[in-house]
Amino acid sequence: MIKIGIIGVGTVGESVVKILQKNRDIISARAGKEIVVVKGAVRNLNKKRDVDIALTDNPYEITDDPGIDVVVELMGGVDEAYDVVKRALKNKKAVVTANKALLAYHRYELQNLAEDIPFEFEASVAGGIPIIKALREGLSANHIEAIKGIMNGTCNFILTKMAKEGVDFEPVLKEAQELGYAEADPTFDVEGYDAAHKLLILASIAYGIDAKPEDILIEGIKEISSLDFAFASEFGYAIKLLAIAKKRANQVELRVHPVLISKDEMIAKVDGVMNGISVIGDFVGETMYYGPGAGGDATASAVVSNLIDIARGGKCSPMLGFKRPLESGMTLASNDEIRVKYYLRVAVQDRPGILAKIAQLFGEHQISIESMLQKPKTKNTANLLLSTHECLEKDIQKALNELKNQDFIEEKPFMMRIEEN
Repeated sequence: MIKIGIIGVGTVGESVVKILQKNRDIISARAGKEIVVVKGAVRNLNKKRDVDIALTDNPYEITDDPGIDVVVELMGGVDEAYDVVKRALKNKKAVVTANKALLAYHRYELQNLAEDIPFEFEASVAGGIPIIKALREGLSANHIEAIKGIMNGTCNFILTKMAKEGVDFEPVLKEAQELGYAEADPTFDVEGYDAAHKLLILASIAYGIDAKPEDILIEGIKEISSLDFAFASEFGYAIKLLAIAKKRANQVELRVHPVLISKDEMIAKVDGVMNGISVIGDFVGETMYYGPGAGGDATASAVVSNLIDIARGGKCSPMLGFKRPLESGMTLASNDEIRVKYYLRVAVQDRPGILAKIAQLFGEHQISIESMLQKPKTKNTANLLLSTHECLEKDIQKALNELKNQDFIEEKPFMMRIEEN
């Protein structure tokens, strides 16, 4: 028998207990042992829980209990969770976590501390999609050329509704909140931080890159309007919030932001609250992983999968899946050196010669315009919707800084990247 202690018996924790109880026979058959939750830690003992297990409000009763074999950390947060998980590992207990924020900041410290102790975290990225196992095991023979992921269901729901119904961000966000897809404070999701934490975990497995959220490009979806979807539709694009990792020689680009992407790409077809992750290996080519990226049952399914692995005696040592540096000299690429096409929405005074002035300004920064739509804004103003040929991020940023100060500009220009390779 494997005895489990759960720290954080909320939606996911309750679902873990229910899965282990409801599917006990098949789980025991697959694991070779019975897996039983013997205790849970919660912040509020007075709150009713839909589980029948012993509860405590002291997480260290679980980390220090000699009768508990595996600690499941579902409390969330960074600092307190880090202390709790360190204590569990120092007590030689296996750990399973769904905490993406914890791993975004402390995955390498925890790997060093865990050494040969099983430390599993499938549920930290894309809920019920087994992307950690795919990267760490199934694709381990490949150099990973690129990862593109829709890793936040809240953003994907909002962008899908905006695309299909031609509406702007705020009313769709309100609907997402009413449906329970978005938090009362949606900042963590809609500003891209949730997806960034997940990308950093995958990038460590794929490339051995030790980066923090503050080190990478992160942009959200709040400024996207229905006009941007009109341009996207006209030119055969979908708009998605993507977490992107790309290998460029001995460097890796890591970035999270909304993109225009061809409607023909598999990942462009991932709609609603679903997640999808495309991984390109040098020998296997492109593989695609699709499924529910959040929710109590989907996340708990991944947690229980890790518990079964541990019960079988399986472990990945070290936890990130490599015993020596993956590739010598791999470093994080500078955001300035990103080279893609760009989309711009520019509100201007509607008078002759404006487009020529914009083209001249862009030309001074080695940027050429590829396509354009013009949409009326008011009687005397217009929205220019432009796309560029490939250019450097540092050049487009310089051009935008100059453009916003021109006397014919009505409001700050908006930019999105176009992802084509």
